[in-house]
Amino acid sequence: MSRQMYKNMKGKTILITGATDGIGKQTATELHKSGHHIIVHGRTQASAERAAKEIAGTGGDEKIDVVSADFGDLAQVKKMALAISGKYDKLDVLINNAGIYQNRFQQSAQGFELTFAVNHLAHFMLTLYLLPLIIQAQNGRIVNVASMTHATSLNLDSINDPQHFGGHSSYARSKLCNLLFSNYLAREAAGLFTVNALHPGVVSTKLLAKGYGMQGIDVELGAETSVFLAHAQEVENVTGKYFVDKKARHPAKVAGDEDLQKALWKKTLAITRPFLPSPDHHPILQRLMQLA
Repeated sequence: MSRQMYKNMKGKTILITGATDGIGKQTATELHKSGHHIIVHGRTQASAERAAKEIAGTGGDEKIDVVSADFGDLAQVKKMALAISGKYDKLDVLINNAGIYQNRFQQSAQGFELTFAVNHLAHFMLTLYLLPLIIQAQNGRIVNVASMTHATSLNLDSINDPQHFGGHSSYARSKLCNLLFSNYLAREAAGLFTVNALHPGVVSTKLLAKGYGMQGIDVELGAETSVFLAHAQEVENVTGKYFVDKKARHPAKVAGDEDLQKALWKKTLAITRPFLPSPDHHPILQRLMQLA
């Protein structure tokens, strides 16, 4: 689909996590150029504001807001989610893009392995808070940035064990969690909004350099599938899929394991329970939170 066709579409309100550099910033830039209202998330307010100014400069439009939270602290994620819920009547697209790669074992503010906390727990919690806004949008979409390096197995009992930590293996487990989360939510919320995941490609980002010591494709190419899933008409009713190069592909077989999807969902609910919204806030929350 051409950019001109995108520009002719009605502008959406789109939140992109981790939008201060790399794939997230490029995704925000492209969607801003297409006339959408962008909410830029950064770890700090200063980094988010700096990125927003740079993105606005490329598009000649000021339709950008900023939010901030350190995703290694669920209390900050909650505060940000409440601020968004209090400001907007709807959210057309949530792009869960933020991600980290750790070379050594570190814990989040709540005592969980940091890669798992940032890449999975924070996005799980943010998504639950924002579901009422996404449902208010016509054809709301959730886009989860996963990776082709996602693991082919998952032991939920060892996620937080330092003895089972490894930079590559922990990152791969977190990316499998993204897929399990996507598939479970897509099935449970069918008809209310769409949920899809993607592999952006092997992209030259800080994460790739830190984790794999290599260079990849330009961020412009790396952002294409995120941009596509955010506003392409041809995927308006597509849900529960995994995309590579804007095409639906098959992830590892374990990503479709419904028992594991449910087990991860239940474990994540238990972990994040002290920070979650009340299920009474919306019927969808009552249903999705009843496993805990």
